[in-house]
Amino acid sequence: MYAKVIVDVPAKQTNRAFDYEVPSALRKWVEVGSRVGVPFGPRVLQGFVVELQENTQLDVKRIKPIQNVLDLVPPLTDELVMLGRWISHMYLCHEVTALQAMLPAALKAKYERAIGVGEEFGEQSLLDMPDLQAIVAYVKSKGSVPMDALMERFAADGALIKQLLGAGILTEVQVVKDRMSTKKALTVFPPADGSGLEQALSELPARANKQQEVLRYLMEHPHAIRLTELMETVEVGASTVKSLADRGWIELREVEVMRDPYAGRAFARTKPLPLTEEQSRVFAEIRAAVAEERHEVFLLHGVTGSGKTEVYLQSIQQCLDMGKEAIVLVPEISLTPQMVERFKGRFGDLVAVLHSRLSNGERYDEWRKITRKQVKVVIGARSAIFAPFTQIGLIIIDEEHESSYKQEESPKYHTRDVAVKRASMQGSVVVLGSATPSLESLERTRRRQDRAEPPYRLLTMKERVASRPMPPVAIIDMREELKSGNRSMFSTALYKAIEDRLHKKEQIVLLLNRRGYATFVMCRTCGYVSTCPHCDISLTYHQSSRMLRCHYCGYAEREVTECPSCQSKHIRHFGTGTQRVEEELGKIFPGIRVIRMDVDTTTEKGSHEKWLTMFREKQADVLLGTQMVAKGLDFPDVTLVGVIAADTVLNIPDFRSAERTFQLLTQVAGRAGRHEKQGEVFVQTYTPEHYSVQYASQHDFIAFANHELDVRANLGYPPYQRLILVTFSHEQVPLLVRFAEAFVTRLKEIALEYSTKQIDLFADAVSRDNSFQMDVLGPVASPISRIKDRYRFQCVVKYRGEDQAAEIVGRTVAWFEERSSKEKLLISVDVDPQYLM
Repeated sequence: MYAKVIVDVPAKQTNRAFDYEVPSALRKWVEVGSRVGVPFGPRVLQGFVVELQENTQLDVKRIKPIQNVLDLVPPLTDELVMLGRWISHMYLCHEVTALQAMLPAALKAKYERAIGVGEEFGEQSLLDMPDLQAIVAYVKSKGSVPMDALMERFAADGALIKQLLGAGILTEVQVVKDRMSTKKALTVFPPADGSGLEQALSELPARANKQQEVLRYLMEHPHAIRLTELMETVEVGASTVKSLADRGWIELREVEVMRDPYAGRAFARTKPLPLTEEQSRVFAEIRAAVAEERHEVFLLHGVTGSGKTEVYLQSIQQCLDMGKEAIVLVPEISLTPQMVERFKGRFGDLVAVLHSRLSNGERYDEWRKITRKQVKVVIGARSAIFAPFTQIGLIIIDEEHESSYKQEESPKYHTRDVAVKRASMQGSVVVLGSATPSLESLERTRRRQDRAEPPYRLLTMKERVASRPMPPVAIIDMREELKSGNRSMFSTALYKAIEDRLHKKEQIVLLLNRRGYATFVMCRTCGYVSTCPHCDISLTYHQSSRMLRCHYCGYAEREVTECPSCQSKHIRHFGTGTQRVEEELGKIFPGIRVIRMDVDTTTEKGSHEKWLTMFREKQADVLLGTQMVAKGLDFPDVTLVGVIAADTVLNIPDFRSAERTFQLLTQVAGRAGRHEKQGEVFVQTYTPEHYSVQYASQHDFIAFANHELDVRANLGYPPYQRLILVTFSHEQVPLLVRFAEAFVTRLKEIALEYSTKQIDLFADAVSRDNSFQMDVLGPVASPISRIKDRYRFQCVVKYRGEDQAAEIVGRTVAWFEERSSKEKLLISVDVDPQYLM
């Protein structure tokens, strides 16, 4: 048997499968999806088996054997291996990079130096040297031994080990290991026959009180118990229990323990709620597709508070009743304890949770529950789409418009597209839910059936549960506030509304999508601005630590009190961040209780849960934060939402700025008045006339979408044309410019070859899509022209039609890498980018 293996070397030359022999001893263990250790040059590397075959076209004598299998059960299914190949082709990344992205961090390979027995070793050569024989026999029995362990075992024989290494009898090898092992805990096992404990109790001396207590407890509770739990319950030390084990009265051994991020948490079980007429209609559509195992993609457009989550829960139950599995994806910032509680409360231990706030060990054990079929539902952020399920009936993507579903490091996949592809491979249903769907998804619902990709089906829920009204939104023109003499960050109307809610003991959510205290620090004498020495960006002032920080590379320095340029003392903080708003609230509303949630206050594990629990228990009046407070939160006493500055997103130089502004305003407005109490929203802005702000105030998504789609159509931006962003970076600008221009020139040449010599490639695309069109914009300096001491240039490929553009760019990148490898010039390709920054 021979295996085709993708090795763990993400390089152009190795982006293909290599043939290896499967030794007879490993044939029962090696499967498609297995991780194996294979010799590659002088090293042993991790590889992924992507195909098994009985023959090879290569010279059999030159084919090396697989050395070992790293997993008893393959971590990747056949389907995930095929999906990895698709991701590699679609997003122009190495296949091994796509496969690695599917594994938890604990299974990323770690390479260690070890000592093994050399190939030329002959036992006759050591007949008269028993000391050397003992060392070699020990290494041979282990296969390979870490150098540290060998030195510890034979501490006095360092010279002999050197001698063996010098003679080639022992040799240095590389061992592939996982980054993390399973967690084990000492566990006490009482004898199956309880009479043994009675006998032991009678034999103990009268003064052995603690040992007697342990035995009596085990007689009353005759089951295995973790040592730490027994010690805590009976209040004894480990030595007391171990002495009983030494006498053979009880057994003490290590047992594998699953790390549970929700250990000790009780989730009250919930029952399905009665559905509204709109919910019932939507659920019927989804249920029919799931029951028929029909691949279908639904775009569920439901206003905030319309009960989308209950539809998800009942659709998942339908899946489980059929013996199928379900994946639920939510944006990282929406994966709140509140969301987890709803799914755990409905499905209990059948739910695994995967997100970045878990430790690597907890993620690994949650992932192992999936591979062992102990769970049927996975709820998680982006990477949970790769959960190794084999019978998926339903994939749900909540808040499908969120840009965080796009991976920013290679492989730069979009979770939505991967989900649709995976569902098509398994014949399952995808539900994309949002109060503000992405324009790409909305446009897919309006496509003709004869296009290359089948259209999505649009489902709508226009009413809130119990017919609760949408909160009225007041737009406040901050230019008028300035004219009236109000220089505060709070308008008069918002100030009065906050004062009113404090008096009524109701709660408030305030949004400012900018963390820190001040956007930049400037000298008012000479105009000097504190900037990052490694990036072309101003430093943000954080008052709590009195530090200036770069939010791109992490550089930090102490605050300046004197201008480095002119030595003036007139240093001022400009712009407003969440820290400054928190300080201002404390000044104008003495005694106000504020919880601030942003990147700076939620870095510690469990911090999200802590802050939100405090707010739910009314230990705070105001929840202030960045976009993480805009989604997924449901508090009955929140009756006021205030947006401090709606322009923070609107003024970013990106064609999606209007769409993101509308989404953010609509989502945060949806936090108000979700229960019996009427809500109210105040949006402060310097551009009140902008259509995204106006439509958001009217909760009118369709009108906004039609307006924005007209703008996109005129400019040739998605969803009417697709984009590929190519970014180059180098420490020297002249060389960077030269290579970027050479890349664009070659790209246009290859595109011309395709259009003139390979017309037949496009024949099908022309018949369905009318034309294949490709334009190249640039190269130009990136909007942020330097990050981490590397200058950046970019070009944008705009195209309409099929996937030929990705193939053209891929060929150009391969040509480019051959010529730029010695120059340390980096190139990054982003297919369907979310940001052009």
